Amino acid sequence: MKRAAVETFNPRPAADPAEARIAVTLPCYNEAATIAQVIEDFRSALPGADIYVFDNNSTDATAQIAREAGAIVRTEIRQGKGHVVRRIFADIEADIYVMADGDGTYDASLAPTLVELMKKNHVDMVVGTRANVTKDAGRGGHAFGNRIFNMLFNRLFGRQFSDIFSGYRVFSRRFVKSFPAVSGGFEIETEMSVHSCQIGIPTLERPTPYGVRPEDSTSKLKTFRDGFRILGMFMVLAKETRPAAFFGAIGLALTLAALCLAAPLALTYLQTGLVPRFPTAVLSMGLVIVATVTAVCGLILDSLARARVEAKRSVFLSYPAPEWKS
Repeated sequence: MKRAAVETFNPRPAADPAEARIAVTLPCYNEAATIAQVIEDFRSALPGADIYVFDNNSTDATAQIAREAGAIVRTEIRQGKGHVVRRIFADIEADIYVMADGDGTYDASLAPTLVELMKKNHVDMVVGTRANVTKDAGRGGHAFGNRIFNMLFNRLFGRQFSDIFSGYRVFSRRFVKSFPAVSGGFEIETEMSVHSCQIGIPTLERPTPYGVRPEDSTSKLKTFRDGFRILGMFMVLAKETRPAAFFGAIGLALTLAALCLAAPLALTYLQTGLVPRFPTAVLSMGLVIVATVTAVCGLILDSLARARVEAKRSVFLSYPAPEWKS
């Protein structure tokens, strides 16, 4: 008896070179003052795109205004941009994803340029770097933080990006569907950048104008609170991606502390043959033992981290590379 042919479904279809589906995604929290204009601007720039507004518990009329402006409105109840982006990546089906903020600071007219850059160069992410971000609506703390964190990122993870906090990005489908997001807040852009550097995802940058918020629109960023959160994310990502260096640095710090404590004891012993502060000697030896164990743990975890990187790369490569029509 012949078996009936079973129709298989491919959950990861390749992009049609002739007609790429474009989704514009706008995470929003209390952006009633700007969201209608942002939707109109992106509709003019990308007439064939579907425009999604993901409302994150806004207390104003953001969702209603977006719906009246013709956008597809979704809601994410978990507070934080990271949760919204994770929901966007999970729910939206498209070939090209354009992500921007709903505050009107990004130039929608350059969206076709970013999309075309991704197509022509066959990359999986294009970042619209903020050309005048150092002004940052007059908030000097943000400008200083941007410089420091970008320098720190370059030292820790590589020099692939010059503006790791830009929220204006274009993604391929395989990036979106294989990105293992874990952060819940504004750290999500940093996580994307680290993920790209870690597994060697092809990316590009393109400078774009960065506007100032209207007077009736307020920034949700808190300089010190979000700065410490981002610094914490840096430490977590460094631990996960470079455990040998992370735990090696801790081991080195403990060893230096032990040497500082032991140096006077060693000098006294050489002069008198006695150890006058025996508890300090025991503490120094304990610090050396802990430093050694920490460094060994870092080496073991480094092997596991390499295996995780290969697993992430395998997931990424399991999605077909888009083949855009030239």
